[in-house]
Amino acid sequence: MHPSLTRKLFALSFGFGAVILATQMAQAQAQCAPREEVTAHLADRYGETRRAMGIAGPDAVMELYASDTTGSWTITITLADGQMCMMASGQGFEALADPLPAKGEKI
Repeated sequence: MHPSLTRKLFALSFGFGAVILATQMAQAQAQCAPREEVTAHLADRYGETRRAMGIAGPDAVMELYASDTTGSWTITITLADGQMCMMASGQGFEALADPLPAKGEKI
């Protein structure tokens, strides 16, 4: 498998798992605003740009924003009405190009 495809698949897999966890943990705590405002905030304040995205349901898109400079990352959900909610964030972002282990292989 091509390394960039592997990297994208890993990021999406990680993102989907994080979205499920974040949704359960922060459903009532999500900070939402129009998408343009949130993306501007992430870029201006943290230097984050979109790194991965995926469909998170029939009316939602999950996106992972991160900064190589600061190491910060944010997982967002954008709803069909244009509202974007910050679901989880943290530090220590690192883009990985490692291939996923083969099925049945110990990690």
